Amino acid sequence: MTKLDTPGQDPLQSVKLQDALESRYLAYALSTITNRALPDARDGLKPVHRRLLFAMRQLKLDPASGFKKCARVVGDVIGRYHPHGDQAVYDALVRQAQDFAVRYPLVDGQGNFGNIDGDSAAAMRYTEARMTEIAELLLQDLNNDTVDFRDTYDGEEEEPIVLPAAFPNLLANGSSGIAVGMATNIPPHNIGELCDAALHLVKARNARIDTLMDCVKGPDFPTGGVIVEPPENLKEIYATGRGSVRLQARYQVETLGRGMWQIVVTEIPYQVQKARLIEKIAEQIQDRSLTLLDDIRDESAEDVRLVLVPRSKNINPDQLMGVLFKQSDLEIRFAMNLNVLNAKGVPCVMGLRDLLLEWLDHRKEVLVRKSRFRLDKIEARLEILDGYLIAYLNLDEVIRIIREEDEPKTHLMKTFDLSDVQAEAILNMRLRALRKLEEQTIRTEHKELVAERKGLKALLKSDDMQWKSIATDIRELKKKYGPKTDLGKRRSTFGEAMPEMDVLPEILVEKEPVTIILSQKGWIRSMKGHAENGKDIKYKTGDQGKFVLHAQTTDKLVLFATNGRAYVLQVSKLPGGRGNGEPLSLMIDLEAGNEVVEIFVYDEARKLLVASRTGNGFVVAESELYSTRRAGKQILNVSVEDEAICCVPATGDSIAVLGENRKLLIFPLADLPEMGRGKGVRLQKYNVGGLADVRSFKADEGLIVSDRAGRSRVFEDLADWQGTRAQAGRIRPKGFPSDGLMGPAFKNKL
Repeated sequence: MTKLDTPGQDPLQSVKLQDALESRYLAYALSTITNRALPDARDGLKPVHRRLLFAMRQLKLDPASGFKKCARVVGDVIGRYHPHGDQAVYDALVRQAQDFAVRYPLVDGQGNFGNIDGDSAAAMRYTEARMTEIAELLLQDLNNDTVDFRDTYDGEEEEPIVLPAAFPNLLANGSSGIAVGMATNIPPHNIGELCDAALHLVKARNARIDTLMDCVKGPDFPTGGVIVEPPENLKEIYATGRGSVRLQARYQVETLGRGMWQIVVTEIPYQVQKARLIEKIAEQIQDRSLTLLDDIRDESAEDVRLVLVPRSKNINPDQLMGVLFKQSDLEIRFAMNLNVLNAKGVPCVMGLRDLLLEWLDHRKEVLVRKSRFRLDKIEARLEILDGYLIAYLNLDEVIRIIREEDEPKTHLMKTFDLSDVQAEAILNMRLRALRKLEEQTIRTEHKELVAERKGLKALLKSDDMQWKSIATDIRELKKKYGPKTDLGKRRSTFGEAMPEMDVLPEILVEKEPVTIILSQKGWIRSMKGHAENGKDIKYKTGDQGKFVLHAQTTDKLVLFATNGRAYVLQVSKLPGGRGNGEPLSLMIDLEAGNEVVEIFVYDEARKLLVASRTGNGFVVAESELYSTRRAGKQILNVSVEDEAICCVPATGDSIAVLGENRKLLIFPLADLPEMGRGKGVRLQKYNVGGLADVRSFKADEGLIVSDRAGRSRVFEDLADWQGTRAQAGRIRPKGFPSDGLMGPAFKNKL
């Protein structure tokens, strides 16, 4: 129900809740978009910033005057123009004074206005402010009827709807804000480049984006940095108004002698807090996720100086920075969204050309309105001067009329054909103005004003003259704030991004020896160092060791299971060895009923021989086993009744196949096909049982067989067991281990 205040009507009226919510939410959204979040394309300001500058102008806080307390400025803003919280207004004022936040500050602050570390400004009662010369440019000609005014929120005063903006503030200083359903994020740019692009648009309004980007290379951030976005991407962003830019910190390598060196970061990315950046990098050093770095020090004074100390002098500096760019805010992506309010107050995403044209068209309207205002002033002054000249030519008669007539004003108007304004001006003349010298001054002024009026009329009639005048102002602006000045020098430069291959996962981990332990019940862990005796390792009650092998923290671990699948794990990510480790099922998707057949360190150059219990197998390149998926990769296809039982290195020239029936068959390794995945071919024929073990070896060196105690024996004379693939073979020779196996397949296993 909604109350109505209209007399004579029912004070209550039924309204659908959906309709009420839609209308009210729409009003809220529009208010947020137009009055808080999005800047105006013409002056690049939001209402709070515009009101701040206007209030400072009313307080006469120009660059040549003294400072006033920020509390005084904020009080005037919230009391007269901006009915919102004082802290929000003060935050907006502070940001306009921070040279690390805005490219061309609009406020000259005195006191603690915060720093790049992220420290906040002092309270407004302790700080003082005044406008900068650039802020004056935004307010230039405000009193010359260049823009429209509207009533303030209480109706007691007036405020400008937009500023004249003789400075392209939107693109020069950028803007950011989040509204309802839309947002904006515009980076700062170099004023010299913007002036060049604007001058080109004055000549060619429909200039292509390629031509404009010959002038505007890209953003120019207050904190500098290196932009590593490809030119074609930047062109797409400035054409469409959307995209993101990669920005990296600027660094240099300092040599310390004896082969030692350190990296010094001199510029950090825009809007990154230095203290928070150091804190995050220090945390990564502490938790060993950034093992290439030994220390980080902040030696900054007025300039940024972050010292990065490498853990080893053998590390490549660019490789170290590649890791830091990937793992810290030393590299950011600045998302550009050129969403603004156009001259009609409609939010829209614009490209570079449209944004500059909005400013140029606004400057033209300001010029025309200023010229008309000045022309009206000249016309009014000339009317008075004409009256003065008539009075000087007829001075005696004028004096007589004033002295003798009862109504001198009416008589003057009738006698000399004067207007009311002229007659009033003559009557208000002082006696000292009757001097001959004063008459000459008036004639000179009259002549100058007539010439100025002629020029203004010509200007108002000629579109070309108007654009020439605007171009002259832009050239003066570039001369004052161009690349030859300290403020106008480009701070952000352009470079090429580091190739992805230079940032490898292996270099993120410090290389250390470890011992990998996998128990019978599937618990895996990693112990520091290379354990010499696997018998001293302790397990959970009821569990015992199954695999124990040596590795490095930089290695990858391959697990081959009875389901014929291969799984790969990073050794550095395995649980520590202080406890009993973690179940293997938390790391890989190994189905119940399947077990790990073999575990070994990954070597992409090696070839393997895989085989199933039914006696099928083939040779596979170890690189085919690599997969980062939890589900692993299927290599050997096995049926429900079958299972994979062997995965051994395929070296040498011969294959030794041992069946559960104790028969041994030897045949050439070349008889086996090399495949990436499949069932394979028959290795040995069985009437009873299946395959027990298989090895590859060099025939001239003999077959090396080991028992459980680690004792090895070499069988050299194996001619009686040689045959062709898929034969049954003969009973193994005496001396083979009693367990029916030929010992560990990999040398790195204990």
